[in-house]
Amino acid sequence: MKEWLEYEAVRVLLKTLEILPRNAARSLAAIGARGLYNLSPKLRKTADFNLHLAFPHWRDSERAEVIRKMTRNLGWMAAEFARLPKYSAQNIEEVVILDGHENFLAAHRQGKGVLYLTGHIGAWELSSFAHAVYGYPLHYMARPLDNRRVDALVNRYRGLSGNRPIFKNESARAVLKVLKDAATVGILADQNTLPIEGVFVDFFGTPASTSTGIARVALHTGAAVVPGYAVWDQQIKKYRLRFEPAVELTRSGDTERDVLENTQKFTKVIEEIIRKYPDQWVWIHGRWNTRPAGEPPLYTFH
Repeated sequence: MKEWLEYEAVRVLLKTLEILPRNAARSLAAIGARGLYNLSPKLRKTADFNLHLAFPHWRDSERAEVIRKMTRNLGWMAAEFARLPKYSAQNIEEVVILDGHENFLAAHRQGKGVLYLTGHIGAWELSSFAHAVYGYPLHYMARPLDNRRVDALVNRYRGLSGNRPIFKNESARAVLKVLKDAATVGILADQNTLPIEGVFVDFFGTPASTSTGIARVALHTGAAVVPGYAVWDQQIKKYRLRFEPAVELTRSGDTERDVLENTQKFTKVIEEIIRKYPDQWVWIHGRWNTRPAGEPPLYTFH
Protein backbone atom coordinates (compact mmCIF):
# COMPACT_ATOMS: atom_id res chain seq x y z
CA MET A 1 0.00 0.00 0.00
CA LYS A 2 2.83 2.43 0.90
CA GLU A 3 4.58 1.71 -2.40
CA TRP A 4 1.38 2.34 -4.34
CA LEU A 5 0.62 5.59 -2.48
CA GLU A 6 4.14 6.89 -3.14
CA TYR A 7 3.80 5.98 -6.79
CA GLU A 8 0.45 7.75 -7.12
CA ALA A 9 1.83 10.87 -5.43
CA VAL A 10 4.79 11.00 -7.83
CA ARG A 11 2.58 10.27 -10.86
CA VAL A 12 0.09 13.00 -9.99
CA LEU A 13 2.88 15.49 -9.29
CA LEU A 14 4.53 14.79 -12.64
CA LYS A 15 1.24 15.07 -14.52
CA THR A 16 0.38 18.33 -12.75
CA LEU A 17 3.74 19.88 -13.63
CA GLU A 18 3.40 18.63 -17.21
CA ILE A 19 -0.05 20.18 -17.66
CA LEU A 20 0.83 23.59 -16.22
CA PRO A 21 2.46 26.27 -18.42
CA ARG A 22 6.23 25.83 -18.29
CA ASN A 23 7.00 28.99 -16.27
CA ALA A 24 4.24 28.20 -13.79
CA ALA A 25 5.47 24.61 -13.40
CA ARG A 26 9.05 25.74 -12.81
CA SER A 27 7.99 28.37 -10.26
CA LEU A 28 5.76 25.94 -8.38
CA ALA A 29 8.44 23.24 -8.31
CA ALA A 30 11.05 25.76 -7.12
CA ILE A 31 8.79 26.75 -4.21
CA GLY A 32 8.27 23.08 -3.39
CA ALA A 33 12.00 22.32 -3.48
CA ARG A 34 12.75 25.24 -1.16
CA GLY A 35 10.04 24.08 1.21
CA LEU A 36 11.41 20.53 1.35
CA TYR A 37 14.90 21.90 1.96
CA ASN A 38 13.69 24.14 4.80
CA LEU A 39 11.89 21.21 6.42
CA SER A 40 15.02 19.03 6.53
CA PRO A 41 17.62 19.98 9.17
CA LYS A 42 19.96 17.29 7.79
CA LEU A 43 19.93 18.77 4.28
CA ARG A 44 20.46 22.30 5.60
CA LYS A 45 23.38 21.25 7.81
CA THR A 46 24.97 19.22 5.00
CA ALA A 47 24.75 22.10 2.50
CA ASP A 48 26.14 24.57 5.03
CA PHE A 49 29.00 22.26 5.98
CA ASN A 50 29.90 21.49 2.36
CA LEU A 51 29.95 25.15 1.36
CA HIS A 52 32.13 26.07 4.33
CA LEU A 53 34.53 23.26 3.35
CA ALA A 54 34.62 24.15 -0.36
CA PHE A 55 34.60 27.96 -0.02
CA PRO A 56 35.95 28.76 3.46
CA HIS A 57 36.53 32.44 2.66
CA TRP A 58 33.00 33.15 1.45
CA ARG A 59 30.67 35.39 3.41
CA ASP A 60 27.52 33.87 4.89
CA SER A 61 25.47 35.90 2.41
CA GLU A 62 27.30 34.27 -0.52
CA ARG A 63 26.56 30.78 0.80
CA ALA A 64 22.91 31.71 1.38
CA GLU A 65 22.60 32.97 -2.19
CA VAL A 66 24.09 29.75 -3.61
CA ILE A 67 21.67 27.66 -1.51
CA ARG A 68 18.73 29.76 -2.67
CA LYS A 69 19.65 29.28 -6.32
CA MET A 70 20.49 25.58 -5.78
CA THR A 71 17.00 24.80 -4.44
CA ARG A 72 15.46 26.84 -7.26
CA ASN A 73 17.52 24.90 -9.79
CA LEU A 74 16.45 21.55 -8.32
CA GLY A 75 12.82 22.62 -8.54
CA TRP A 76 13.28 23.77 -12.11
CA MET A 77 14.81 20.42 -13.03
CA ALA A 78 11.87 18.56 -11.46
CA ALA A 79 9.54 20.60 -13.65
CA GLU A 80 11.63 19.91 -16.75
CA PHE A 81 11.64 16.19 -15.91
CA ALA A 82 7.85 16.24 -15.74
CA ARG A 83 7.76 17.92 -19.15
CA LEU A 84 10.06 15.43 -20.90
CA PRO A 85 7.11 13.91 -22.83
CA LYS A 86 6.59 17.33 -24.45
CA TYR A 87 10.11 17.67 -25.82
CA SER A 88 10.97 16.57 -29.35
CA ALA A 89 13.36 17.34 -32.20
CA GLN A 90 10.96 20.11 -33.24
CA ASN A 91 11.13 22.10 -29.99
CA ILE A 92 14.21 21.00 -28.02
CA GLU A 93 16.20 24.08 -29.13
CA GLU A 94 13.70 26.25 -27.25
CA VAL A 95 14.88 24.61 -24.02
CA VAL A 96 18.42 23.26 -24.56
CA ILE A 97 21.15 24.39 -26.95
CA LEU A 98 24.36 22.52 -27.74
CA ASP A 99 27.73 24.09 -26.93
CA GLY A 100 31.09 22.55 -27.77
CA HIS A 101 29.37 19.62 -29.44
CA GLU A 102 32.33 19.25 -31.77
CA ASN A 103 34.23 17.85 -28.77
CA PHE A 104 31.72 15.03 -28.39
CA LEU A 105 31.64 14.36 -32.13
CA ALA A 106 35.44 14.19 -32.35
CA ALA A 107 35.51 11.62 -29.54
CA HIS A 108 32.66 9.66 -31.08
CA ARG A 109 34.45 9.46 -34.43
CA GLN A 110 37.34 7.57 -32.81
CA GLY A 111 35.06 4.54 -32.80
CA LYS A 112 35.86 3.17 -29.34
CA GLY A 113 32.81 4.52 -27.58
CA VAL A 114 32.36 7.54 -25.35
CA LEU A 115 32.16 7.78 -21.56
CA TYR A 116 30.01 10.86 -20.89
CA LEU A 117 31.54 12.22 -17.68
CA THR A 118 29.02 14.26 -15.74
CA GLY A 119 27.67 15.03 -12.29
CA HIS A 120 24.63 16.36 -10.47
CA ILE A 121 25.17 19.72 -12.12
CA GLY A 122 22.47 21.97 -13.57
CA ALA A 123 19.72 19.90 -15.19
CA TRP A 124 21.45 16.53 -15.33
CA GLU A 125 18.21 14.67 -16.14
CA LEU A 126 17.58 17.01 -19.05
CA SER A 127 21.13 16.89 -20.41
CA SER A 128 21.19 13.24 -21.45
CA PHE A 129 17.54 13.39 -22.56
CA ALA A 130 18.13 16.41 -24.77
CA HIS A 131 21.29 14.94 -26.27
CA ALA A 132 19.27 11.88 -27.29
CA VAL A 133 16.57 14.09 -28.83
CA TYR A 134 19.34 15.75 -30.84
CA GLY A 135 20.14 12.29 -32.19
CA TYR A 136 22.70 10.88 -29.75
CA PRO A 137 21.04 8.45 -27.31
CA LEU A 138 23.08 6.82 -24.58
CA HIS A 139 23.01 4.18 -21.88
CA TYR A 140 23.09 5.62 -18.37
CA MET A 141 24.25 4.08 -15.10
CA ALA A 142 21.32 3.79 -12.71
CA ARG A 143 20.72 2.65 -9.17
CA PRO A 144 17.22 1.20 -8.81
CA LEU A 145 14.96 3.21 -6.49
CA ASP A 146 13.56 1.43 -3.45
CA ASN A 147 10.02 1.85 -4.78
CA ARG A 148 9.81 -0.38 -7.86
CA ARG A 149 6.76 1.38 -9.27
CA VAL A 150 8.39 4.82 -9.02
CA ASP A 151 11.63 3.40 -10.43
CA ALA A 152 9.80 2.06 -13.49
CA LEU A 153 7.99 5.39 -13.95
CA VAL A 154 11.22 7.41 -13.74
CA ASN A 155 13.02 5.14 -16.20
CA ARG A 156 10.05 5.29 -18.60
CA TYR A 157 10.35 9.10 -18.66
CA ARG A 158 14.12 8.91 -19.11
CA GLY A 159 13.70 6.44 -21.97
CA LEU A 160 11.27 8.54 -24.01
CA SER A 161 14.14 9.91 -26.11
CA GLY A 162 15.83 6.54 -26.61
CA ASN A 163 18.14 6.40 -23.58
CA ARG A 164 18.45 3.07 -21.77
CA PRO A 165 19.48 2.21 -18.20
CA ILE A 166 22.36 0.02 -17.08
CA PHE A 167 21.70 -1.16 -13.54
CA LYS A 168 24.47 -1.72 -11.04
CA ASN A 169 24.11 -5.49 -10.93
CA GLU A 170 24.76 -5.71 -14.70
CA SER A 171 27.07 -2.74 -15.08
CA ALA A 172 30.52 -4.08 -16.01
CA ARG A 173 29.52 -6.46 -18.79
CA ALA A 174 26.83 -4.14 -20.15
CA VAL A 175 29.14 -1.10 -20.25
CA LEU A 176 31.82 -3.05 -22.14
CA LYS A 177 29.24 -4.25 -24.67
CA VAL A 178 27.93 -0.72 -25.27
CA LEU A 179 31.43 0.66 -25.79
CA LYS A 180 32.35 -2.24 -28.07
CA ASP A 181 29.45 -1.07 -30.24
CA ALA A 182 31.03 2.43 -30.27
CA ALA A 183 28.08 3.85 -28.36
CA THR A 184 27.91 6.17 -25.31
CA VAL A 185 27.60 5.56 -21.58
CA GLY A 186 26.67 8.41 -19.23
CA ILE A 187 28.10 8.26 -15.71
CA LEU A 188 27.50 10.59 -12.77
CA ALA A 189 30.94 10.86 -11.16
CA ASP A 190 30.40 13.20 -8.21
CA GLN A 191 28.93 10.94 -5.52
CA ASN A 192 30.41 9.57 -2.33
CA THR A 193 31.58 5.97 -2.78
CA LEU A 194 32.17 3.05 -0.41
CA PRO A 195 35.90 2.38 0.16
CA ILE A 196 35.72 -1.00 -1.58
CA GLU A 197 34.53 0.67 -4.80
CA GLY A 198 36.79 3.70 -4.94
CA VAL A 199 39.93 5.61 -4.07
CA PHE A 200 40.48 8.85 -2.19
CA VAL A 201 41.28 11.82 -4.40
CA ASP A 202 41.37 15.55 -3.76
CA PHE A 203 38.04 17.35 -4.11
CA PHE A 204 37.95 20.99 -3.01
CA GLY A 205 41.10 20.39 -0.95
CA THR A 206 39.72 17.44 1.03
CA PRO A 207 40.06 13.70 0.23
CA ALA A 208 36.82 12.29 -1.18
CA SER A 209 36.08 8.63 -1.85
CA THR A 210 35.48 8.38 -5.59
CA SER A 211 34.53 5.52 -7.90
CA THR A 212 37.35 4.14 -10.03
CA GLY A 213 34.95 2.66 -12.58
CA ILE A 214 35.34 5.31 -15.27
CA ALA A 215 39.14 5.18 -15.14
CA ARG A 216 39.27 1.38 -15.25
CA VAL A 217 36.86 1.15 -18.17
CA ALA A 218 38.54 3.95 -20.12
CA LEU A 219 42.00 2.41 -19.67
CA HIS A 220 40.72 -1.04 -20.63
CA THR A 221 38.68 -0.06 -23.70
CA GLY A 222 40.31 3.09 -25.01
CA ALA A 223 36.94 4.87 -24.87
CA ALA A 224 37.11 8.66 -24.84
CA VAL A 225 36.09 10.41 -21.61
CA VAL A 226 34.13 13.54 -22.52
CA PRO A 227 32.83 15.92 -19.84
CA GLY A 228 29.26 17.07 -20.52
CA TYR A 229 26.77 19.04 -18.45
CA ALA A 230 23.65 21.21 -18.91
CA VAL A 231 23.69 24.51 -16.99
CA TRP A 232 21.08 27.26 -16.92
CA ASP A 233 22.14 30.31 -18.92
CA GLN A 234 20.22 33.28 -17.53
CA GLN A 235 21.10 35.52 -20.50
CA ILE A 236 19.45 33.32 -23.11
CA LYS A 237 16.96 31.75 -20.65
CA LYS A 238 17.83 28.25 -21.86
CA TYR A 239 19.97 25.35 -20.72
CA ARG A 240 23.38 25.18 -22.35
CA LEU A 241 24.50 21.57 -22.90
CA ARG A 242 28.25 22.00 -22.87
CA PHE A 243 30.82 19.41 -23.94
CA GLU A 244 34.48 19.88 -23.03
CA PRO A 245 37.40 18.30 -24.92
CA ALA A 246 38.06 14.65 -24.08
CA VAL A 247 40.24 14.18 -21.01
CA GLU A 248 43.73 13.00 -21.90
CA LEU A 249 44.39 9.79 -19.99
CA THR A 250 47.57 9.01 -18.08
CA ARG A 251 49.03 5.67 -19.19
CA SER A 252 52.24 4.79 -17.37
CA GLY A 253 51.80 1.02 -17.45
CA ASP A 254 51.21 0.87 -13.68
CA THR A 255 47.49 0.07 -13.64
CA GLU A 256 46.64 1.08 -10.09
CA ARG A 257 48.65 4.28 -10.32
CA ASP A 258 46.97 5.14 -13.62
CA VAL A 259 43.53 4.44 -12.12
CA LEU A 260 44.29 6.79 -9.22
CA GLU A 261 45.74 9.56 -11.40
CA ASN A 262 42.91 9.46 -13.95
CA THR A 263 40.24 9.35 -11.25
CA GLN A 264 41.85 12.49 -9.83
CA LYS A 265 41.79 14.08 -13.28
CA PHE A 266 38.09 13.38 -13.73
CA THR A 267 37.31 14.67 -10.24
CA LYS A 268 39.27 17.86 -10.94
CA VAL A 269 37.19 18.40 -14.08
CA ILE A 270 33.98 18.09 -12.02
CA GLU A 271 35.37 20.48 -9.39
CA GLU A 272 36.27 23.09 -12.00
CA ILE A 273 32.73 22.97 -13.41
CA ILE A 274 31.24 23.35 -9.92
CA ARG A 275 33.55 26.29 -9.15
CA LYS A 276 32.32 27.95 -12.33
CA TYR A 277 28.64 27.25 -11.52
CA PRO A 278 28.50 26.77 -7.72
CA ASP A 279 24.76 27.41 -7.50
CA GLN A 280 24.06 24.54 -9.91
CA TRP A 281 25.54 21.66 -7.88
CA VAL A 282 23.80 19.59 -5.18
CA TRP A 283 25.47 20.79 -1.97
CA ILE A 284 22.95 18.69 -0.01
CA HIS A 285 24.88 15.49 -0.90
CA GLY A 286 27.26 14.06 1.73
CA ARG A 287 30.17 13.98 -0.73
CA TRP A 288 32.84 13.61 1.98
CA ASN A 289 30.94 11.07 4.07
CA THR A 290 33.39 8.17 3.60
CA ARG A 291 36.68 8.85 5.35
CA PRO A 292 40.12 7.22 5.14
CA ALA A 293 40.68 4.48 7.73
CA GLY A 294 41.23 5.97 11.16
CA GLU A 295 39.81 9.40 10.33
CA PRO A 296 36.79 10.66 12.30
CA PRO A 297 33.57 11.46 10.37
CA LEU A 298 33.19 14.97 8.99
CA TYR A 299 29.39 14.95 9.16
CA THR A 300 28.92 14.61 12.90
CA PHE A 301 25.22 15.46 12.56
CA HIS A 302 24.36 12.52 10.25
